[in-house]
Amino acid sequence: MLSSDAMRHSLHWHYSPSASTSVGYRAERWRDAKVDLHLLQINHLVRRWNKRDSQANIYIKSAVGMSRASNQLNNDIGGFIGIAADWEDRRYFLAYSNRYTRLNDDIDFFTQSMRIGWAPYEGSYGELHTWLMLQVEHLPENDDTTIITPLLRLFKGAHLGELGMSNQGDLLMNYIYRF
Repeated sequence: MLSSDAMRHSLHWHYSPSASTSVGYRAERWRDAKVDLHLLQINHLVRRWNKRDSQANIYIKSAVGMSRASNQLNNDIGGFIGIAADWEDRRYFLAYSNRYTRLNDDIDFFTQSMRIGWAPYEGSYGELHTWLMLQVEHLPENDDTTIITPLLRLFKGAHLGELGMSNQGDLLMNYIYRF
């Protein structure tokens, strides 16, 4: 998974040894703080609800590893912990996530985000699926505490791509390949 948004660039490669756990490597570059993270990430599915026409999930996501600010010679310990929840059917999508992040000894903060989405049509299995989404991020410790990003999500088969522009003029780009 590759991601770029108003705050950071990230790469996440992970493997799922079971249906409820994934383990992998995550790299993040926090642009304003000029801090790089290299992390071991573990995601755990706490609960899944599979209904006839919808699905919902709750996850705990955590990571720990090395942190280095561009103006420092030494490494610190960095990481994060958070909760993510989502619900979707073939036309509607709703998600919430939060995260407490520690970049280094001097920088730690809390963020949360919510997404709502709507599919203008119901594609069949294997067809191109299109979603119109709105993402709202709350960053209590920033000067601009709220970032609003309308985005377009397209997916087909193993590929998922997202493209959007925030109210602050920042480009959001995400790409996920599942195999």
